[in-house]
Amino acid sequence: QLQASGGGLVQTGGSLRLSCVASGRTFSSYVMAWIRQAPGKERDFVAGISWSGRSTSYADSVKGRFTISRDNAKNTVYLQMNSLKPEDTAVYYCAADRDAVIRGPSPNWSPSIYDYWGQGTLVTVSS
Repeated sequence: QLQASGGGLVQTGGSLRLSCVASGRTFSSYVMAWIRQAPGKERDFVAGISWSGRSTSYADSVKGRFTISRDNAKNTVYLQMNSLKPEDTAVYYCAADRDAVIRGPSPNWSPSIYDYWGQGTLVTVSS
């Protein structure tokens, strides 16, 4: 129901734009988020956006470099990633949370809060 795409291989300092398209149901009332999992590490919150798009939240590690946005008419969420670093290398997942507020980043954040997950898209940043 959530299909992520746009990953690939990019050099340090480069940019990528990830997309997450929803099908089978509408997610316009859901908080949407991007979560990533680097090799050998746990899943981490990257960015979240409210249902209206007016509120966003970012992990400190990506603030100022990544931008999350959504187009509810297209049932699509985006993650614009600029100034990429090797430490951004990970599988990036989009996820949907039926809660009314963005629940990340937070010490209590857990990937289990999300109701729906996409399949992930691999981003590799070469040094």
